[in-house]
Amino acid sequence: MRENPDGFLTDFLMNFYSIPGDEGGRLMVPETQIITALQVAHQAELDALATSIQLWLTDFRKDLAALSVPTLVIHGDHDQIVPFEVSGKRMPQFVPQARVQVIADGPHGLLASHPDEVSAALVEFLG
Repeated sequence: MRENPDGFLTDFLMNFYSIPGDEGGRLMVPETQIITALQVAHQAELDALATSIQLWLTDFRKDLAALSVPTLVIHGDHDQIVPFEVSGKRMPQFVPQARVQVIADGPHGLLASHPDEVSAALVEFLG
């Protein structure tokens, strides 16, 4: 990140909004979404961005045990940042009342790539 922030951020965001496919992946949002996300990322201090990466390794499983309300987990089945098999799929182990909603062909950046499916899952859950 510190050595090549633009390269790191571009690669990260491409994975964030892509699913696996031929030739490395299939972008699930318009390229303008990547440009916008890069513009937002460039507003942050480099030290803050680099330090935040350390948080990715934090184990929050004990915190999940404190959840005592109905919980909806919406997860893309092709998330390359936090794969479904090792995270979203396992949520009911840690939050027994969790409901898991899988979005087909969903990358990590579901709010941008699949807004209608996310909205429908939220409406159904809250209804």
